[in-house]
Amino acid sequence: MTGPTPFDDRYDEPVQLRHQLRRLLRHRLMITLGIVLGLLGGGALAMARAHTYTSTSEVLVRSTADPFGTVAVAADNQVSMGTEQQIAASAAVAIRAAHALGQPDSRAAALEDDLRITNPAKSQVLRFEFTARTPERAARGANAFAEAYLADRRDRNDAAVKRATHGVEQQIAAVTQQARKKADDEDAASAAQSELATLHKRVSDINSRDTDGGDIVRRGEAPTRPSGPGRPVLLVLGLASGLALGLLLAWLRAALDSRVRSAEDVRAALRAPVLGMLPDDGEHDGTLPRVGRTGGDRTEAYRALAYRLRGTGLPSGPGRILVASPRRSAAAGEVAVNLAAALTECGDEVLLVDADPDTPGLVADLPRAPDGERTAAEQSLPEGSLLVDAGSAGRFACCSSGGTGAHARAGVSAAVHRMLPAAGARTAVVVTRPLLEHADALAVAQRVDGVLLVTGLGVTRRDDLDRVHELIGCSGGTLLGAVLDSGRRRPGPRSLLRRRARRSTQAPVTQLVELPVKDDTLTASRG
Repeated sequence: MTGPTPFDDRYDEPVQLRHQLRRLLRHRLMITLGIVLGLLGGGALAMARAHTYTSTSEVLVRSTADPFGTVAVAADNQVSMGTEQQIAASAAVAIRAAHALGQPDSRAAALEDDLRITNPAKSQVLRFEFTARTPERAARGANAFAEAYLADRRDRNDAAVKRATHGVEQQIAAVTQQARKKADDEDAASAAQSELATLHKRVSDINSRDTDGGDIVRRGEAPTRPSGPGRPVLLVLGLASGLALGLLLAWLRAALDSRVRSAEDVRAALRAPVLGMLPDDGEHDGTLPRVGRTGGDRTEAYRALAYRLRGTGLPSGPGRILVASPRRSAAAGEVAVNLAAALTECGDEVLLVDADPDTPGLVADLPRAPDGERTAAEQSLPEGSLLVDAGSAGRFACCSSGGTGAHARAGVSAAVHRMLPAAGARTAVVVTRPLLEHADALAVAQRVDGVLLVTGLGVTRRDDLDRVHELIGCSGGTLLGAVLDSGRRRPGPRSLLRRRARRSTQAPVTQLVELPVKDDTLTASRG
């Protein structure tokens, strides 16, 4: 048999970035959750900041390093703005501001939390920014802190004046006492008088100094708009943050998710091509087979799968295909029945072998053709086999391993081993139990030409596919490829109405196909 033709599906893209983006978009719930959280956070911040106002007042700080004796020293070198900023943020200034606002001393710490003091670069200006719930309160707070700082600085300068004046006055008293002792000495008296005049001038200069230490160059005014970014900006920021959070959650979910989500994941795990993808048409009513009886995208996918399998070498001679799934799945039986019908429609003579003894079997669910209408070629079918009417696709044979009684004696593999030679030149499609749950499927894999694995998107795990690849390789079987089943949605009201309309238009055909035919052989085998 030649190698299978790779299946190029919608996930096969050369750009890895697109593949990663698709993996993220599969977890839309996580992205939506992140966006919702971001919007809620932005909305909460917008509501919290919607009624806060900030007012600003500025104070020009004058030098107080040595205000009574500095000569030829630059003003910016006489003031330490870092120190003044720390003093402005001290508890003493906050208590003065609380008194100015008519609040007790215990509220000083709370007022400090609403205050922000900054010093613009290369300036002797302190900026007081006060935030409050109302514009008027914000303006009052900013002005109260600026005035409290200037009052504190004035008190410190007044204290410095008193200390300096007291020192000079002590010097005056000492010089006066010395002058009295030397009153008879004219030169000493003259020198004492000159020194006293200098000291008195010093006291006058000290008392004439301005002790305010600064000026309010900008008074706080009631703001007309709330402080900070507005609600639209906060909502946009929340949306952007939520989107980033959602993408992070989706990436974590995709990294931790071990289920296959695309054909690329299946190819990487099985080291085999994907031969078909069964779409979700949402209109399946449970009838088997679909090929030859109903239409739709899923039916056409079965036909495409049959053509791809015929391209592997089946037309050149008898072909035996094992259809199985890693775990228990109803799609394996559906794929086997519809594959048999599609191969029959292509002109092959097909024998469907149901080798799963744990289920009631596919035979009871298939529409049977009357035994009296068998052709000469159909008379040579294996004992206990039935004819399945696939509508316009034709008829194919079906038999069950339970009818031979071999399962009770030697297992499913022995029953299949006896049925396959009886198929003759027919194409045999075998469906059996899951590969990872029973060893019968691996024994059957040795007696067929290839294994067709049915996997479910979002259901099958990568670890299971790795084990299937290893087990089939160890058993000596050949893995033809995989069929991806995207599952089905529950049909809605419109789908039910369309289904009823379709049934009414196809009533004569349905009656012909679904006529019950009693089969004593099948009844005896099932009994």
